[in-house]
Amino acid sequence: MKKGSVRADTLSGRQKAAVLLMSLDVDVAAKVFKELDMKEVEQIAVEITNLKDVPPQTVEEVIEEFYQLMTAQNYMIEGGLDYAQVILERTYGLEKAKDIIEKIRVLTTVRGFNILKKSDPSQLASFLSKEHPQTIAFILSHLTPDQTAGVLNEFNEQLRNDCVMRIAKIGKVSPQLVTQIEHVVDQIAESTLSQNLAATGGAQLVANILNKSNNATAKLILENIEEKDNPLSIEIKRLMFLFEDIVLIDDKGIQRILRDVDKRDLALALKVSDEKIKTKIFKNMSERASAVVKEELEFMGPVKLKEVEGAQMRIVDIIKRLEELEEIAIGGSGKEDVFV
Repeated sequence: MKKGSVRADTLSGRQKAAVLLMSLDVDVAAKVFKELDMKEVEQIAVEITNLKDVPPQTVEEVIEEFYQLMTAQNYMIEGGLDYAQVILERTYGLEKAKDIIEKIRVLTTVRGFNILKKSDPSQLASFLSKEHPQTIAFILSHLTPDQTAGVLNEFNEQLRNDCVMRIAKIGKVSPQLVTQIEHVVDQIAESTLSQNLAATGGAQLVANILNKSNNATAKLILENIEEKDNPLSIEIKRLMFLFEDIVLIDDKGIQRILRDVDKRDLALALKVSDEKIKTKIFKNMSERASAVVKEELEFMGPVKLKEVEGAQMRIVDIIKRLEELEEIAIGGSGKEDVFV
C-alpha cells in the first residue's frame, strides 16, 4: 500500500489490531501476543507484514477508536449498556455513540461465539434446548460443523429437525433476534467461562503444582492432605500421573510394574492406547506373556469406556504405590526409553 492510502475507515478489524500493535512498544506488543491464540497471532502477523507506511493520522484514528471502545466497556461495567450509551451520547454525540455501542455489541458477541466454540456439545445442548429454535439455529450456524452435529445429536428428534430446517433457510436476522442471541450467547459464554475456571482449580491445580515441586515437598503436602481428606489425596495422586505417561518409565521399572498388574486389566488398558505405549509394554514382556495379552486384545469385543478407564486407573495406582516405595522412578533414568 502506498503511503497515505491507508485510511482507518477502510481497515478491517484485524488490520486495526495490527496497526494498534505496531504503535505499541515491542515488549508490550509481545505481551499482548501471549494472550492470543496462535491462529490469531499468525493472522495479525500477516496483516502487520502487509501494512506498510501507515500515515500517522490513520494510526491516531485507530488508537482513538480503541480508546473509545475501552471507555465504553468501562461504562458498561459500571452501569450497563443503557448507562454507557447515555454517557457516550453526551461525550461524542448521538450518531457516534450509536456506532461505538454497535461495535461493542459485535465484539462482545464474537467473543461469546469464540468461547462457545470451545464448549462441550452436550453442555451447549443443555443451554440451547430452552431457547427458541430460530435462536438456536442462528447460534449453531456460527459453530463448527462437528460441534453443531454434536449439539443436534443431543436434541430430541422434533427440535433437531426444526433447527436443521431453520439453519438451511437462515437469512437476514431481525434486530430483536440479534438482541436475544446476544443475551443467550453472553449467558452461555459466562457459564462456560465459570466452569472452565472452576476446572482449572481443585485437585487438578494441586496436581499441576505438585508435578512442578520436588519429590520431598510434594510428598509432605500429599501426606498432609491424606490426613485430612484421603479420597482427595488419591484423586490428586492419580491426576499427577496419566496412563499415557507410562512411556516415561524405564524398562526396568515397566518390568517391575507388570509383575503386579492383572493381565485382564492390562489388556483393557491397552484397548485404546496408541502404538508407542503398546510397544513400550510388549517389549518388556516375555514372548509368551505378550502373546496372551495380544490374543486377549484381538478377541476382546466392544467394552465400555469406563471399564478401560477403570483398568488404566488401577494400573496408575500400582505405579504410584511402587514409586512411593522407591521401587520405580517416573521420568528419571528412563528418559532415553521414551518412544515418540
